[in-house]
Amino acid sequence: MKFFSAIDRYIFRLVLMPMLGIFVLAASLLVLDKMLRLFDFVATEGGPIGVVFKMLVNLLPEYASLAIPLGLMLGILLAFRKLATSSELDVMRAVGLSYTRLLRVPYMITIVLVAVNFAIVGYLQPLSRYYYEELNYELKSGALGASIKVGEFTTLKDRIALRIERSEDDGRRLLGIFARVANNKGQVLSISAREGSFLALRERPDTIILRLKEGQIIQDQPGAQARVLTFTRHDLPIDLPAIERFRQRGEGDREYLLPELLRVGWSEELPKSERVSSQANFNYRVVEVVMMLLLPLLSVALAIPPKRSTSSLGLFVSIVMVVAYHKINQYANDVASLGRVDPILALWGPFLFFAVMILWMYYRVAYVPGGQAIGWLEKAAETVGKKLKSLLRRRRGVASLLPVSATPN
Repeated sequence: MKFFSAIDRYIFRLVLMPMLGIFVLAASLLVLDKMLRLFDFVATEGGPIGVVFKMLVNLLPEYASLAIPLGLMLGILLAFRKLATSSELDVMRAVGLSYTRLLRVPYMITIVLVAVNFAIVGYLQPLSRYYYEELNYELKSGALGASIKVGEFTTLKDRIALRIERSEDDGRRLLGIFARVANNKGQVLSISAREGSFLALRERPDTIILRLKEGQIIQDQPGAQARVLTFTRHDLPIDLPAIERFRQRGEGDREYLLPELLRVGWSEELPKSERVSSQANFNYRVVEVVMMLLLPLLSVALAIPPKRSTSSLGLFVSIVMVVAYHKINQYANDVASLGRVDPILALWGPFLFFAVMILWMYYRVAYVPGGQAIGWLEKAAETVGKKLKSLLRRRRGVASLLPVSATPN
């Protein structure tokens, strides 16, 4: 007997397409939402647009860790829902295939995705988070060329005030330039020019040259009459402000790799607050990944609608349960990081609760004849739906009995 039968290949195709589609859709929605805010932030800071895409790339691992479990669960749920509503599932059950046997391929996919998500959460996500914070720091500090904003006055080293009216050719051509330069002796130069450009010096990387064209200089010094000079070209050296190097990785538990969290969390040499915070973050990452092993059971339990029904309530309930579990873990991680609750109890307690509930739901569907995981909820929804339809019919009937006023010709 072949390990992969025709039914296994069929289930694989049913699961794969919706799973990939939902994964791409969820990741795209998260990226697009963040992209709009990043474009606004970068435009406000005056940075290059290209940095937006670099920052988005570093956010992809964080979004992938959320989209992978959601895509896995909904892919399996939609596949088994299709089998159930088309009566194919009844045929498979009639020939002796149990739900556990039908979950062979979904669990193979789950194990692969668990390994992928473990690598993302444990190793890739902390590094990408650090690089994202580094880009954010460089953008705010001006290391990415964002320190001089068009249309605003910019002060450099408290002695040069510079304003550029507009720029062209990606910042290589500057138009409408005004600069005010002061020195320690009280001398002030007011410089205006029609256009200019920045030039770098190889021998002095901390200084750039602002080459100005077609302008004038007003020289004002204490006790002397102001002088006005006209120039065709003038080079103004500008000392760049010193930019501190970005901090080392590890300021915050989110930037630690899993082995580093283990070392920090159980080291007696470190303060208790730091150890507790690392333990909470370690358990948070592990419990999020381990929960994926229960998602196939949850998907099957919520995919099977009642007989002679096409209700999609299980789809809604599955999304609510997964999102609620994720938010509960986030809150438990925050509380445990403050030392208010033991990290193991705070993170593994909700996991055990959801695990017992999912196993009970799967048992009801797989081993109880005619059993439903959310049968009571289906009945309640059906009752509410019937009452709403009855109310709408009565309102239409009353409206049809009302006299229609005639309008004069």
